[in-house]
Amino acid sequence: MIQTVSKTELPVGEMLTIQKNRITGGKGEKGKRICIVTGTHGDELEGQYIAYRLASILQNNTDKLDGVVDIYPALNPLGVSTITRGLPQFDLDMNRVFPGTSGGSDYEYTAKQITKDLTGADLIIDLHASNIFLREMPQIRINEVSEEKLLPIAMDMNMDFIWIHANATVLEGTLAYSMNAIGVPTLVVEMGVGMRITKAYGEQVIHGIFKTMNKMGIWKDSVGPVAPPIVSRDGNVEFLNAGHSGIFIPRSAHASMVHKDQLIGEIADPLTGTVLEEVKSPVEGLLFTLREYPVVNEGSLLARILGGVD
Repeated sequence: MIQTVSKTELPVGEMLTIQKNRITGGKGEKGKRICIVTGTHGDELEGQYIAYRLASILQNNTDKLDGVVDIYPALNPLGVSTITRGLPQFDLDMNRVFPGTSGGSDYEYTAKQITKDLTGADLIIDLHASNIFLREMPQIRINEVSEEKLLPIAMDMNMDFIWIHANATVLEGTLAYSMNAIGVPTLVVEMGVGMRITKAYGEQVIHGIFKTMNKMGIWKDSVGPVAPPIVSRDGNVEFLNAGHSGIFIPRSAHASMVHKDQLIGEIADPLTGTVLEEVKSPVEGLLFTLREYPVVNEGSLLARILGGVD
């Protein structure tokens, strides 16, 4: 059932309408409830595929459902329709205004209505992609404050790894922070690259969602095993940044294991035909983030490597 979460008339003559697809079965609204949220950033399209596939599978198999699944495909529908990361014309990041307020701007009001609608859920899965510059392996990011509650749930999500962040690096205006702060367990999934859909990643996440739903008692059908993820903390992650401006040419495959001093890529100068910098791995580990967009400036993030992985 398609339901309207929030509807606001904007000054530019547009309507900001947030909708969800509520799919129920078995105990219906007396059962547990899981919310799948995506489209907060308009240039992150990986979650659109997952929302479509989940809705399709669930609507054709409600006999296997015992509870409620709410799918929110676009918290920033204007951004999705214009492929704009933030809110069009306002240069505002939707994921910085939660939990919102009833007496604030139109977008703060919308965030408040979304927060209200999500409150009471047994679990929220907040789906994100990377930006157009970087490609990410499927991962879950958890604030260390919420580690005790969220890590056991995340282990069933079929992710390649789980990155536990220090509390100081977490922005309080995000949906996940706001919902976890009021006691609604919320997992943040990050994968792929901006403005693209990576079908294999989407299917991997879908399998993890069904496994998690099965563990919660919402999905009654059997679900195959999930691969155990690598669990890491900030101290295990190496950041590789550009020392020169130019064109970045990868020399190692994304999602591969790399050795210490292995060539990750080169920064080239198209004008002179020379290599300005060889970018090498400082550790042995997993290349889980790799530059996708070739133009770089000094200081641009090129890669992240999870060290200490066999």
